[in-house]
Amino acid sequence: MEKRTRNNSILLYLSDDEKYILDEKWKLSELPNRSAFLRQLIIYGYVYDVNYDELKEYSKELNAIGKNVNQIVRLCYKTGNIYEDDIKEIKELLEKVWHTHESMLLKQPLGNR
Repeated sequence: MEKRTRNNSILLYLSDDEKYILDEKWKLSELPNRSAFLRQLIIYGYVYDVNYDELKEYSKELNAIGKNVNQIVRLCYKTGNIYEDDIKEIKELLEKVWHTHESMLLKQPLGNR
């Protein structure tokens, strides 16, 4: 058995209604156990869930942009030429990265403060 890192326990008495509310909020939090939920509340004052689906989509877009930039760089090395259209495309890709990045930050908790 592993040695506990948390050695202090707290006994807490709740009414049936209070326990029901605690259990429902804990289930909604998707934290692994009630103790983790209560620790989160004590330390941070609140518990919120972050949906990372948009972040995954952002990563896919960022990866696609990186591939496009790499193709342009390879073409420049291969031909020894850098074309105005290539520079324009890179600038557009970077603008898209910054736009997406800003959008993602605004969607994060406390991101719009």
